[in-house]
Amino acid sequence: MGSLICADMRKFEDHAFKQGVSPEGLMEKAGKGIARAIMRRFSCPGTAIACIGTGNNGGDALVAIRYLADAGWKIGMRCMHASSELGVLPRKKIRELGECPINEPVPDSSLDEPMVLLDGLLGIGADGPLRPPLAELATWMNDMRNSQSAQTVAMDIPSGINGDTGEVYEGAVEADLTLTIGIPKPGLFALAAVNHTGSIELIALAELPVPDGGDVRLNDVHELRGILPRRGHDFHKGDAGRVGILAGSPGMLGAAVLCATGALRSGAGLVTLFADATTYPLLAPMLPPEVMLRSISSFDEINPAEFDAFALGPGIGRTSKDSDGSFWALLERMSIPTVIDADGLNRIADAGTEKWMAPHFVLTPHPGEMVRLFPEWAGLDRVEIAKAFAQRYDRTTLLLKGAHTLIARSGSAVYFNATGNSGMASGGQGDVLTGIISSLLAQGLESQDAARMGAWLAGRAAELAISHGGESVQSLIASNVCNGLARAFNDMGS
Repeated sequence: MGSLICADMRKFEDHAFKQGVSPEGLMEKAGKGIARAIMRRFSCPGTAIACIGTGNNGGDALVAIRYLADAGWKIGMRCMHASSELGVLPRKKIRELGECPINEPVPDSSLDEPMVLLDGLLGIGADGPLRPPLAELATWMNDMRNSQSAQTVAMDIPSGINGDTGEVYEGAVEADLTLTIGIPKPGLFALAAVNHTGSIELIALAELPVPDGGDVRLNDVHELRGILPRRGHDFHKGDAGRVGILAGSPGMLGAAVLCATGALRSGAGLVTLFADATTYPLLAPMLPPEVMLRSISSFDEINPAEFDAFALGPGIGRTSKDSDGSFWALLERMSIPTVIDADGLNRIADAGTEKWMAPHFVLTPHPGEMVRLFPEWAGLDRVEIAKAFAQRYDRTTLLLKGAHTLIARSGSAVYFNATGNSGMASGGQGDVLTGIISSLLAQGLESQDAARMGAWLAGRAAELAISHGGESVQSLIASNVCNGLARAFNDMGS
């Protein structure tokens, strides 16, 4: 979905108001959507504190905690302004809360219940560093986040971030989740803002339809829902697709297991992993029983025509034992949708890139692999790298990993994926993602759609492993992402 700079967003809202849309009605819908998004993120009710300034951004937060209170959450409010300084709607929403603690000491957070701070200090029109008394309130929020493990949720954009450019001003709020209202703001896509926005989710409002176009678009559930069709009652494993995988080598067998598991847990009907004679007996007891393991003595024995999609590269090593060039011969035979990751990409980088870009390939490099593939782009911004790739290679899909993964292909906007968390900074996450994307390709998704959905699902599964699975950012491992895929698919609504 496209984005609007803040000035155009205000014009968009003003036009809606002239057409009869009520500002209070929009605030109610936005607040209800915010509350629902928060409740999806936590497995049980906790404490929610609306931290507000004088404007309608604070009103959204107040509506949200009213809905949270109805769902069993304990609520509170922190405001450093006199009531007379608040706007008409925020004052009304405070009255509708009834008895709500204001500026009272916050009890120590329970290990069993979440504490959520709603950043309603400033709206999108604000510019420049936060000023007193909001600066002190932002400092308090950041301190609570660091000392009490509170989770901060920003309304629309974190206070102290420029909505157009993403510039971070001194004292800006550090959010774990940003719920952008109606239409994304381009500042959310800026690399400088990543540690302040956290994950990003759109609160869609029918009264503010998201405009088409834009060269960077949010890869959000609202855009992805419906891409993966519902299965008919007579659906069978052949319809679900056949995935072939070439992954793993001595010392890196886990990459093969994680890739195969990711494919299984993403809906593939049949998953076949190829292994040579030295690794076959080691891999067999490690694999889920649903994976078929096939022994080969050469890559020449792999027939891509047997499969609907292929995953190639995780853990295969940068050098090959085959002196006959069978790896390159296999790559040339790959006429089916193919995900190339990890050492598959490293081998291509070592051999020279140009020959191996094809329309049916999905490349999934992390930043280091991207530099090895295209050293001439090393100094560019990540979005510029993605655009440069799309311009150079017709129809080849790029998934550039990072805190906010980018998906690019010629003739399309760059998609900005905003699910996930810092717990994904651990080995094996990319192997799982490769399996997920190959499974979606085998089920018939177009390459860019498979990459977009795979990135969203992997990130959402990581979030759910923490919010609903009892993990932490320190304990999260790639296997937790596999286990969280069921909830992530359910969130997608497929």
